[in-house]
Amino acid sequence: MDIQSITRPVLQWLVDHGPKLLVIIILTFAALKIARMLSDRVFGTVRKGIKEVEMQKRADTLSSLIRYISSITILLVAIIMILGEFGIQIGPILAAAGIVGVAVGFGSQQLVQDIISGFFILLEDQIRVGDVINVAGKGGVVEKVNLRMVVLRDLAGSVHYIRNGHIDVVTNMTKEYSQYVFDIGVAYREDVDEVMDVVKAVGADIRKDPDYADDILDDIEMLGLDQFADSAVIIKARIKTKPITQWRIGREFNRRLKKAFDERNIEIPFPHMTVYMGQDKAGQAPPLHVATERNDDASAG
Repeated sequence: MDIQSITRPVLQWLVDHGPKLLVIIILTFAALKIARMLSDRVFGTVRKGIKEVEMQKRADTLSSLIRYISSITILLVAIIMILGEFGIQIGPILAAAGIVGVAVGFGSQQLVQDIISGFFILLEDQIRVGDVINVAGKGGVVEKVNLRMVVLRDLAGSVHYIRNGHIDVVTNMTKEYSQYVFDIGVAYREDVDEVMDVVKAVGADIRKDPDYADDILDDIEMLGLDQFADSAVIIKARIKTKPITQWRIGREFNRRLKKAFDERNIEIPFPHMTVYMGQDKAGQAPPLHVATERNDDASAG
């Protein structure tokens, strides 16, 4: 077979259809970029006009979802146009796809479940980009959420990809506001009322600090004496904060509370250990060497 008889039709096809394919590809990339820019610009403008953090999260989540749907739509249209240039009829393919889809549907139930679950998660505003959540045994900050999966990044920096179909319970720790709960253990000898007064004083002090005042929404709430533990009485309290700031506020509160307890000699119990030297078969224990030091100042007093 002559090489020219093969290359001539190919060249002719490229001359007839090549420019159209090139235009389709260029327009596809341009449409993807324009869709992304429009989404970012529209929701960026909306986000700037919203002061509430919760609505800003909602806008970010919807922006991500619209980019996801628009990208899939543009790519599907581009594929159909490219197939048309190759002379492939779309109608029979769609008909066959309907028949095959019924058969494949039995094997893709998980994908359908993911999409349906993702739709209701977004519709009910359960999860937004930037939330801190626990789902399917994993916890972290939501980096991405769409109709198929939720992407989390935990405190160690690990990224978790969780299918929406695996999400039964969503625990959102940053929805509208957050609470930090304190379980404060003190010795049985301590005056409970005095301890609670100290806790309230520390709470009032931290609210006056400009570095933390904007993140605290209300005074610390004393829930009272919660339980009698083995070596301590547990006093429970909580403080209301803006979303995601509860851990920062809680750590600083604990630091200040420890210093306040030290200044007032309020004891925070800790586990003690009894040393047992053991015995041999004859009932003898090994010697325990104890070294003592003399304090001249104490003896002189």
